[in-house]
Amino acid sequence: MTVKVLILEDNPVARGFLCRVVSESFSDVGTIVEAGDLASARRELGLSTVKGAPAAATAPSFQLILLDLELPDGSGLELLRDLSGYPATRIVTTLYSDDEHLFPALQFGADGYLLKEDRFEVLVEELQKIVRGQPPLSPAIARRLLHHFRAGDGHTSSGLTHTVSGSAQAHVEPDHEQLTPRESEVLTYLSKGFTIKEIASLMGIKWFTVNDHIKSIYKKLNVSSRAEAAVLASKQGLV
Repeated sequence: MTVKVLILEDNPVARGFLCRVVSESFSDVGTIVEAGDLASARRELGLSTVKGAPAAATAPSFQLILLDLELPDGSGLELLRDLSGYPATRIVTTLYSDDEHLFPALQFGADGYLLKEDRFEVLVEELQKIVRGQPPLSPAIARRLLHHFRAGDGHTSSGLTHTVSGSAQAHVEPDHEQLTPRESEVLTYLSKGFTIKEIASLMGIKWFTVNDHIKSIYKKLNVSSRAEAAVLASKQGLV
């Protein structure tokens, strides 16, 4: 039997990337349905779009659901909550690695948690764990969970340390007005998890030119990592 997959992701480029990841991960993928917002995903799943209405699925079942958390019409956590009795493997695919997103997602029933900033090969390897009965977890997420339970301090919402989003907020006000159009385009791809080589291919430029743009972006936004740049860009409405 072929596997039917639903990908909930508002960015069309990121959706295409995740489609490629899924297709590479499984040989028995039949249909991949794409949704750009919660309302579309609910329609595909046969769930009521009325708040407070019972979440009864009537559409043909999906065996695998990949869902983003930050969406134009709400949070992916809402869908996770409504899918508590739905017979599918539910994997969060997001840019956020902080406790404020991670632990609620797991509490609402996510079967895995993947970061879109991971390399293509890493995401494929993690998704393939599903057939072995293992939860797909990005390496950074696995380390965070291990650290959390080793620390044993009971924090599930405030976090063990100052998270990526918190550290981004601690920076001085970024000078994002000075980003060139090319830098803004690179930042958009970067924030959706594409590698430097993939960005170069998409933009039709050399990889070292992309690298130079990234260095300039980091300097102008006063950040030091891809994750910080992505979170800050999202909060500032740059992508």
